[in-house]
Order: sequence, then C-alpha cells, then structure tokens
Amino acid sequence: MTIPSPQSPQNPAPQSSGSQPTGPWSAGPQSAGPRAPRSGGSGGGLARGLQRVTASALGPYQSAVVRIGFAATYLFFLLRELPHRHELYGPDSPWHWDLARQLTEGNRAFSVLMWTDSTVWFEAVYALTLLSAAALMLGWRTRTMSVLFMVGVLSVQNRSIFMGDGGDNVVHLMAIYLVLTRCAQVWSLDARRAARNARRAAEGLPPLRDIVGPVLWAPLGYVLVTATAMGGLGGTPWLPTLLWILWLSAVVWWAVDRYLPRSEFRTLLDVLANLAHNATLAVIMAEVCLIYATAGWYKIQGSRWQDGTALYYPLNLDYFTPWPALSDILGASGLMVMVLTYGTVIVQVAFPFTLFNRRVKNVLLVVMICEHAGIALLLGLPFFSMAMIAADAVFLPTAFLVWLGTRATLGRRRLLARLPGRSRAPGKPGAPTRADGRSADGPARDGHGGTEEPRLQGGGGGHTLVG
Repeated sequence: MTIPSPQSPQNPAPQSSGSQPTGPWSAGPQSAGPRAPRSGGSGGGLARGLQRVTASALGPYQSAVVRIGFAATYLFFLLRELPHRHELYGPDSPWHWDLARQLTEGNRAFSVLMWTDSTVWFEAVYALTLLSAAALMLGWRTRTMSVLFMVGVLSVQNRSIFMGDGGDNVVHLMAIYLVLTRCAQVWSLDARRAARNARRAAEGLPPLRDIVGPVLWAPLGYVLVTATAMGGLGGTPWLPTLLWILWLSAVVWWAVDRYLPRSEFRTLLDVLANLAHNATLAVIMAEVCLIYATAGWYKIQGSRWQDGTALYYPLNLDYFTPWPALSDILGASGLMVMVLTYGTVIVQVAFPFTLFNRRVKNVLLVVMICEHAGIALLLGLPFFSMAMIAADAVFLPTAFLVWLGTRATLGRRRLLARLPGRSRAPGKPGAPTRADGRSADGPARDGHGGTEEPRLQGGGGGHTLVG
C-alpha cells in the first residue's frame, strides 16, 4: 500500500473498477496505485510498515465499535441516573460543591462544573454531556462531539469521584483516547455524508457546503478563550494544549478541504491524522492488556482467590445480588464457585499472551465477554460490564464485525420495509441512486451493507486529530 497522493492532471489517481469513486472527496477505499517492488531485508519491511501506518487509519470497524460502545455506556448511565442527578453530581450531593472544589484544586483535576455552583449551569452541562454521548454514538459531527464528550465525562466524574466504580475509570480514559482516533470511518452519519460527497465528486459536482462545522466552531472557540483566560481548564498543562490544538486545527482542516483539497498539505494532514489514530489504537490495546494483566496478577496474591472461594462472598452481599435466587443457586455449588474463581484469574492473566495466536485470542475473547455479561447479570454492574466489553471490542476480528454490520443492515431494511410507505423498489422514481446507477438502498458490493461504509482517507466524515 502506498500513500495516496492528491489527484491532479499531472498525477491522476487510478480508477477502481468498483462503484466507489476516488479522489480527495472520496469516502470509499482509495486505490493504492502500482505496488512498489518488494525489497528484501529488514529495511524493506520497515518501509512497508511505515507506509501502512501513514497511508490509512487501521482498524476502522474496531474503532467504530469502541466509539459506539463507550458512548452508549455513558449515555445509558446518564439516562438511568437522570432522576438522581442532583444527589449524585449536582447541588444536593453529599460531596458538596465546596468539597469538590477543594479536591479539584488539590489534585489539579478538570471539571466545568467547578466554574459555578449554579443549578442552571449543572443542568446545562448534564444535558450537553448526554446529547454529546448520543451524537457520538450515532457518529454525527464526531470531531466536535468527541471533544464535548470528553469534557462532559471528565467534568461529571471529577465532580463526585466517589460515585463511580472501575468502569468509570475505563470510560474516563477512553473518552480521552477517542478524541485522537478516526472512529467515524464506518457506521456513522459522518461516513454517510462523506459517501454522498463522494458520489457528487464522481458526477463532477462540488461537495455539499459545510455550514454546521463553522457554526459549532465559533461558539466553542469563545468558550475556550474565556475558560483559558479565567483559568478554568484545570491545573494540568496537557488538557488546555490538547483543546487548543484541536480547535485551531479545525479551521485549518476546513480551509484546506475547501480551498486546497488536492494539495500536498491536504495529504500531509491525512498522514498526521493516520499516525495519531494508529498510535492511539495501539495505546488502547495496550491499556486493555494492562487492565487484565494487573487485575489477574493482583488476584493471584489474594488468599481467597488462591483457595478458590473469592466469588462466594460477593454472591452473598445484598449490594451485589440483584437476583438473590440465582445468586443462591450459584453460590450453593462449591465446585461452580471454584471453577469460576480460578477461571477468572486464568483468563485475565493469560489474555495478553494470547494476542500472538489469533484463534486462541478469539476464543478467550468470547470467554471474557461472557464473563462480563455474567458480572452484569449476577452482580448488578451493567455499566462496568458494558465498558469492559466495549474495550474488549478493539480485539474483535474484522471479518466478524463486517458480518455483524451486514446482518444489522439487512435487519434494519426488513424492519423499515414493513412500515407503511417506506418500501421502495430499486430504480423507482424518487429513490436515491448510487453513482453507478444502482439504488442506494441496494446491497453494497463490499458486503458492508446497503449504505456505503467507507474507509476514509480523511474526507469530510472521518474523525481526525487535526479536524
């Protein structure tokens, strides 16, 4: 794979035989052009590896699942706690505003809820966090929504740090990492918008004018300038730096996309965004491995985990028994308790080492996902389990995710076809068509479903560090 260069009359991009167009506005997979001759030795392998991590954002389906999973986890959490939000994070919290302010000033944490103790401000921040989580899950304006989601997660969690569990720590970290990933390449509204621009480009039409982006950029810039001047971005230097880089680069990306879409600078932005995405994806994988490795090795040191009775105790605590009858049945079997206790330790310790064998890794991944589903059911920790399953999804095989997306698309089509007035025959007047003349509702050639789910090279719908 080579780094795709901008199209120009002197350097035309090779056209694919498929239906997806190419070019700077294309949302489909870019043609790689003629392959460079393979060179032997470590130098050739290093060059190919560098070419791969700069030419494309790897793991588009995995990063999309992580985005959807963590956004959905926090969205459902905020919705569940909506009736109790004032007691947990608001003005009626036992951990009142003065205590929270002293703590955040001491540990230099960031929370916009510390700007004022106004109830109206708290309601606005809570609602904005909820809406940004929903928009991020759908992949709408992901560049902006991922930043708002990060700000909302950090603000709510740092307001009352004693209200969460281990799942909150994972959401906290992943909210920061998602800002640096291109997690809207597939399964997002941004990808659909980019696909529409790609079809327009294939027809010789200019892309749709982006008005929402600048409208979002201007007020957020005003808030950022004000917060920086008032010292409201916390005491750590990395967060203000990150927010300023993201905000300033947004206008750069917009201007280059609008006025210099075929320039080498546009390609450079893609390379930087791909590097940031791939590095962050590697960090997410390392983070998941670190979580399981530390959890497993700490369990080994506990006497209750050593004698195989650790699971018995939470099954007999009222706080962790949403289904007492089921917990009693499981806790009454000493053999089952021992098997689950030892199995948990073995799976957590072994998982990082199974990454070197794909088949063993996939088997263990299924076991871990089932384990977290069992924790959600038996111990009443649904959001912790959702967060860990979303983190595990970064290791899911691409073929399975593509198959899952195809099944979901077919199911959605069948559901919509049963609604009155929603079914449309291919080619019927009024039905949108693709660039190759086929109905937009027809199955895609690549098997990803009816809606094109492109692997963007930095088009209008992809999430980027510099966008």
